[in-house]
Amino acid sequence: MPDLLLELFSEEIPARMQRRAAEDLKSLVTNALVDAGVTYEGAKAFSTPRRLTLHIAGLTAGSKPTREERKGPRVGSPEKALEGFLRGAGLASIDEAQVVSDPKKGDFYVAVIEKPGRATADIIAEAMPGIIRNFPWPKSMRWGAGQLRWVRPLHSIVATFGPETEEPEVVPFEIDGIVSSNTTRGHRFLSPDAFEVRRLDDYADKLEKAKVVLDADRRKDIIVNDARNRAMALGLELVEDEGLLEEVAGLVEWPVVLVGSFDEAFLDLPDEVIRLTIRANQKCFVLRDPATGRLSNRFVAVSNIVASDGGATIIAGNEKVIRARLSDARFFWETDLKAPLESRLPKLDSVVFHEKLGTQGARVNRLEALAREIAPLVGADVEKAARAARLAKADLPTQMVYEFPELQGQMGRTYAERQGEDASVARAIEEHYKPQGPSDAVPTDPVAVAVALADKLDLLTGFWAIDEKPTGSKDPFALRRAALGVIRIVLENGLRLSLSRLLVRANAAMAEAGGDLLAFFADRLKVHLREQGARHDLIDAVFALEGQDDLLMVVRRVEALGAFLATEDGANLLAGTKRAANILRAEEKKDGVVISGAPHADHLAEPAEIALAAAIDTARAEIRSALSREDFAGAMTALAGLRAPVDRFFDDILVNAEDANLRLNRLRLLAEIREATREVADFSKIAG
Repeated sequence: MPDLLLELFSEEIPARMQRRAAEDLKSLVTNALVDAGVTYEGAKAFSTPRRLTLHIAGLTAGSKPTREERKGPRVGSPEKALEGFLRGAGLASIDEAQVVSDPKKGDFYVAVIEKPGRATADIIAEAMPGIIRNFPWPKSMRWGAGQLRWVRPLHSIVATFGPETEEPEVVPFEIDGIVSSNTTRGHRFLSPDAFEVRRLDDYADKLEKAKVVLDADRRKDIIVNDARNRAMALGLELVEDEGLLEEVAGLVEWPVVLVGSFDEAFLDLPDEVIRLTIRANQKCFVLRDPATGRLSNRFVAVSNIVASDGGATIIAGNEKVIRARLSDARFFWETDLKAPLESRLPKLDSVVFHEKLGTQGARVNRLEALAREIAPLVGADVEKAARAARLAKADLPTQMVYEFPELQGQMGRTYAERQGEDASVARAIEEHYKPQGPSDAVPTDPVAVAVALADKLDLLTGFWAIDEKPTGSKDPFALRRAALGVIRIVLENGLRLSLSRLLVRANAAMAEAGGDLLAFFADRLKVHLREQGARHDLIDAVFALEGQDDLLMVVRRVEALGAFLATEDGANLLAGTKRAANILRAEEKKDGVVISGAPHADHLAEPAEIALAAAIDTARAEIRSALSREDFAGAMTALAGLRAPVDRFFDDILVNAEDANLRLNRLRLLAEIREATREVADFSKIAG
């Protein structure tokens, strides 16, 4: 079966856009083929700084002919209805339609639309100009006198199609003067001449000889393995950085790893300052001394050429820039150290946090007050928590954080330690931002926990109060991350907290709006627990109970409920409870009243209903006792005691008895089942 090879060759594509663009190309082309009736076995996209490449294997040679009968309006319908039908069916006149009779609906028009099969090469040739013209680049440009927009000037297009056993043909199309061919070029400097290619294996092999590594992941492997080996030879180890590795692999087509150095005097700077300075300015990796755990004065640069001098000139250029940038960093560092953190707080009064929520200075005051409230609840020293909250944002006006915003918190901790702050206070200044993602650790020191909760709760309640909530995929203030951070801090530290009370303490406006925010937390908890295998409906069932805002207890109750429902008793009781609920729902809808009240003992006539009434009384007492001890497994065991009496009741008893008193009494007995299970969870929220 034929294969397709496409290459779009241009000036350098920004590294951050390459992978997405390659996948977009694959999606656009394969979708166009499938829509035209062409199938394929597999597709893979590649990217380098100068090219997007797509290989599609096992294509059918063409699409099959199709025949579609499209039903139209009745004969005699208004003119506009007929015009719409003709337009949609592609008919020139109504005479081209067939008239079909239906005994019930009368005569109506039918358009028979027949499409002949087409060669795959023709389909590709027709689709590609539109795909290229409308390619979804985040940013694009025009050049010269042409109208085509591309991320950078597009120079050539390779498009070959054919089976392995034959010479592939060029798929002919043209866009803005660029004609498809089987010719490409290699590395800009090391092998710039044009050469012809046939299919993927031939193409990749010739590119390799022309000093181009086609696969971005292979370029990454070359870089990281060579860097590790060069570091090991020096008795050092590579400080790995996946984000930088991805970026550098998008900057080079033929990666060459080189090692340089900088003045050891700069090692007085914090390691992260050195790493970020070198990373941000020169896209270089740093090396660590395993004996000390500190950075060494060596760095790794990745070149795109094999230099005749072994890279000496390239390294010298990098060393010159790094020396200048580290000198700047040292100046920032030394300047920052001259003033204590607290002296910077007045500057926060002129820094707007949000136009409706005031300045960073006002926010610091709120954090300090809230940290005092939370500290006793999490076992933290109140004064230390207040001190940490007061200094938590004090590093924002520093020159180092201004230069490297990603160092906020980390520099605050460093400066706090330098000025002799308590270790817990310094640690909290850094860790109150945590966790910043699902793989990030949560703070565990009580002072850091108090400030981290204060920071996130102030953020959430503030934006909730001004009605700036996440909508759809939009969450500009990272409120979902903040809520998940609160959840993880509470659960992973085993904290017993009333979330509703905390929300009101954080912002008095939450006394009215807190329910909505509590529901938001429930949604985030569902996401968090679902990733761990828990059922979201069980979370809904527990949160539906009044007063369930202790996240740790909610999770424990959900775990116990899940374990119970996995048993035969649990599954059968759920079925019985749902049956009772369905009967009640139908009766309540019919009568317009909620059935409630205890059944009268005098109207309990049959052994099965007498036994059920007794079992409910016993179970409710045992459930309440177990829940008061927070013995959720015990509550489930008590609930299991209802399974047999409920089963027997539905086997032996006719609920809708002719006697009205007897019928009402039995309905009240079903309502008692509903209320007994609600001691544990709202079973109506549980699927199954």
